Amino acid sequence: MIDLNRIGALVAERREGHCLPQGLYNGAEAFEFDMTAIYGRSWIMIGFECELPKPGSYLSEMIGTWPILIVRGRDGEIRAFHNSCRHRGSILCQPGSGTAPKIVCPYHRWTYDLDGSLFAAMRMGEDFDKAEHGLRQLHLRQVSGALFVCFAEEPPAFDDFAEKLEVYLGPQRMENAKLAHHSVISESANWKLVMENGRECYHCAIGHPELARTFPVGVKKHFDADGDDRLLAFLNTMTEHDLASEAIEGSWWQLARFALNPDVVTLSMTGQHVVGKLMCDHNDGYVGSMRLAIDPHCFMHATADHVFIFSAMPVSPTETHVFGKWYVHKDAVEGVDYDVESLIELWTRTNLQDKELAENNQRGVNSPGFVPGPYSAEAESLALRFTDWYCDTAQAYLAHVA
Repeated sequence: MIDLNRIGALVAERREGHCLPQGLYNGAEAFEFDMTAIYGRSWIMIGFECELPKPGSYLSEMIGTWPILIVRGRDGEIRAFHNSCRHRGSILCQPGSGTAPKIVCPYHRWTYDLDGSLFAAMRMGEDFDKAEHGLRQLHLRQVSGALFVCFAEEPPAFDDFAEKLEVYLGPQRMENAKLAHHSVISESANWKLVMENGRECYHCAIGHPELARTFPVGVKKHFDADGDDRLLAFLNTMTEHDLASEAIEGSWWQLARFALNPDVVTLSMTGQHVVGKLMCDHNDGYVGSMRLAIDPHCFMHATADHVFIFSAMPVSPTETHVFGKWYVHKDAVEGVDYDVESLIELWTRTNLQDKELAENNQRGVNSPGFVPGPYSAEAESLALRFTDWYCDTAQAYLAHVA
């Protein structure tokens, strides 16, 4: 049982402009609260429709400790369900992806059709009503090929975000994409420490020397041009090519397109395209990076040749699984148009470096001498924004259940 008064006191204890109190980074109650109040009431980006290419295709994912199942039906529609059998709750499909004509529980063989309706349940008696035992659905929204789910009965407003994302992500043509690689890294750190690290580049020049070759690690907030002629010229060129680039944000999301370092066309070890067939061929593939960030869990960078998604999922108070997904044009041929190792090397190195930083952060936060410190207004504005959002969302939930 979560002591909401204790959680409320911790949230109220946080000083403006500072990181969180210790108990919100390592407490068991805080972890349970975060699953219910944060992940349970937010839109979560799962991936893209291209991962479900035909009827019967499914994705089995864990949202923190909660299993979900996303299925493309025979009618072509994509639906999201709780991955829990309506008999005795067994997980229906283990985490991963695949294709099946029906969804069959491995425990007692209850069988569901692709629309979630119960097809067959052996030995249940004449008074058993199959119509009452279909899979429980989750809210699902699709925008420019991206898939979002939400557990809440009344999810956060989505339409304004969807309209904006369509403009920014549409030119990437994700309907013509395919998943080229995915990875999972287990980090011994609270999910909020993982996300704070992912929301700032204060550490990047030293912590990520490879990323710093291509990524503008010294920029402020939403990659502000600040009168820089090169950056202003880039933004003007994007406008000429009908590519949205203005940094915009809602309460739980951010969008921007920004210039990479000089003579750099993509986020790779060399700064040059690592996929021969481009996804976005505007301006001969010089389109910088389109960044999407969603609270509580992810960011995405879409360059001309590929798309990368980072997603953080809580496992325990001090463990987080970081998922990485790389997408390329569906017609790009592995070994001809791209090499997987070259495609994933930059972000894999970066994620492993961040794992070490986050785990070191967690060990220090656990110290009895830990006192929350202030964020740099210049270098950590997005980390501060994330923590402000977390506190606002937590307080809204506490008020809702009071």
